[in-house]
Amino acid sequence: MGYAYTNGTILDGTWAMEPLEGMALLQEGEKIVDIVPADRVPQGFAPIDLDGAYLLPGLVNLHVHLAMDGRPPKASKKPVDYTRLYHALTSNALLRAAARRRVAGFARTELMSGVTTIRTVGGVLDFDARVRDEIDAGRLVGPRIIASNMGVSVPGGHFAGSIATEAASPQMAVEHVDKIAQTKPNLIKLMVTGGVMDASEEGEPGVLRMPPEVVRAACDEAHRLGFKVAAHVESSEGVRVALEGGVDTIEHGASLDARAIALFKRRGAADVCTISPALPYAEFDLGESHAQPVAKRNGRIVMDSIVACAKTCLAQGIPVGLGNDVSCPFVTHYNFWRELCYFHRYVGASNAQTLHLATLGNAAIAGVSDVTGSLEPGKSADLLVVGSNPLEDLSALRDVRMVALRGRLQRHPRVRRFADIDALLDRYM
Repeated sequence: MGYAYTNGTILDGTWAMEPLEGMALLQEGEKIVDIVPADRVPQGFAPIDLDGAYLLPGLVNLHVHLAMDGRPPKASKKPVDYTRLYHALTSNALLRAAARRRVAGFARTELMSGVTTIRTVGGVLDFDARVRDEIDAGRLVGPRIIASNMGVSVPGGHFAGSIATEAASPQMAVEHVDKIAQTKPNLIKLMVTGGVMDASEEGEPGVLRMPPEVVRAACDEAHRLGFKVAAHVESSEGVRVALEGGVDTIEHGASLDARAIALFKRRGAADVCTISPALPYAEFDLGESHAQPVAKRNGRIVMDSIVACAKTCLAQGIPVGLGNDVSCPFVTHYNFWRELCYFHRYVGASNAQTLHLATLGNAAIAGVSDVTGSLEPGKSADLLVVGSNPLEDLSALRDVRMVALRGRLQRHPRVRRFADIDALLDRYM
């Protein structure tokens, strides 16, 4: 049986994003088949009454880590030792199975919060791809997953020894890419610079860690195997090295000069803006973030650079996508909608432009715009229903009434929320 979504307003995800009223979206199986006047729904389509709500494409989150839940460390505890935690999670078969179930649970939360496609950019072993395959086979409930599995870093680099391997030379980088490729990822992730959480000095968060020759070797091998490359970058020097080495997306970003802009355009590369992980470091009081003073100052540097990069890319016609670097402190799996609000507030994009980037724009960067990202005949029925108009207020996206992936409808989805985190973040809406 087909279904007809009626009695609501349709926002199709395209650039124009003109609200469609008095129309019905028709779904058969996993696909959207048409959008027709509500009084011309063919026989054989069971009505789904939206009761005045808004129907739009499911959101696409381009920067996700599935292994953690975003809960920050308590004030009384030492900073998280991610290498030690990684080894604890993978030390035996029983713990690996438990960790994989945890990853699957977080993936489900993404879907229930309105995100129908995620792109993971650094995870534990091959868990992301395995959960992806279980979802695709219908054995688990979760979003479409575009997985990188483990990333590639360098000794002493960002997340080296936990969610990223350590490549000490170009040849090792090639070997690591080949080994990751055997775990059946969809893309390759490189850790080109440092970050806020592993910086020891003020002004150091984006220091270049991966030598240019290692970046080039990893990119060449990934491209030879048919994979796109995403790169963690938080400095202007890192942007230049990453783009000259051949990466396809700059994750996070930094201030751009004319040379970097030209490299973006020559490579056809995209910027993935991630304000969510930097904001708590930059904006929270130290008693709230439990961060060291140096991390707060570095958080401000990174946040300002991420915003500046996105603004420049938009002005230059360089593709910009949105991700929230979920699992960083204070960044939960149900709060991607906040990244859209931050993008509107700090970058200055309109609500319509932001919503387009988080749906069809993100799908294009992820390479799946022929499948999802907009409500068009022939595309997957990846749907999100919210109670009020996100074109007027993007925080409407937190009120998820229904969500569907490949036409499988979840009514009244629920997620476990963290009231303490939400109370702190609501100040920035």
